[in-house]
Amino acid sequence: MTLVLHQHPFAAYCQKALVALYELDVPFESHLVDGEEGRAELARLWPMAGMPVLRDDGADLTLPESTTIIEYLDRVAGGGRLVPDDRDAALQARLWDRFADQYLATPMQKIVGDELRPEGRRDAEGVAEARRVLDTAYGVLDARLADQRWAAGAAFTMADCATFPPLFYLRAIHRWDPDAHANVARYYRDLLARPSVARVVEEARPFRELFPLPWPADQDDVGPS
Repeated sequence: MTLVLHQHPFAAYCQKALVALYELDVPFESHLVDGEEGRAELARLWPMAGMPVLRDDGADLTLPESTTIIEYLDRVAGGGRLVPDDRDAALQARLWDRFADQYLATPMQKIVGDELRPEGRRDAEGVAEARRVLDTAYGVLDARLADQRWAAGAAFTMADCATFPPLFYLRAIHRWDPDAHANVARYYRDLLARPSVARVVEEARPFRELFPLPWPADQDDVGPS
């Protein structure tokens, strides 16, 4: 089996898939998607040209979308690790995966993407709404983590693969209150301590100049905030 992940190390949804690959220790090849030529090549695999895209040549299978990719990788690795075998636990993993994508990653991308718009075409109202969604999401996630170590329960799952990348970028652009959201702060520290997550952070480090907003001086700290 030859798995090829078409991705960019600095893209949040690619990082989500990479955390899963490293957690599962599944061998794969990485194909960097860079520039217009890279996007054109990606579009030949998946016309929507969104990253990541996983190609399994042995199965003649092309899979876009990070959640679907993780579901497949978990099955390739034998099942029951990032998507629990227990149906109720699997339901929670899928629920909190969707929560992370919709209520953390989407508003994060709205804020960052707005910085890339030319003058006169900024969406101040949309950015303000994204920040309101994030404030609500932090409260929901903090309540969830009050009696759970990981997003879906006692075990690290696909939900945690999904949650770390937006939290990392949000710590730079819309940081949670470490006092009001102490459980989120604890969870973030636990995520950073995970070897798979730490590896993804390091692999993305050379690309930080691509970020259109300033990096806080303490972005890499693992303190209480």
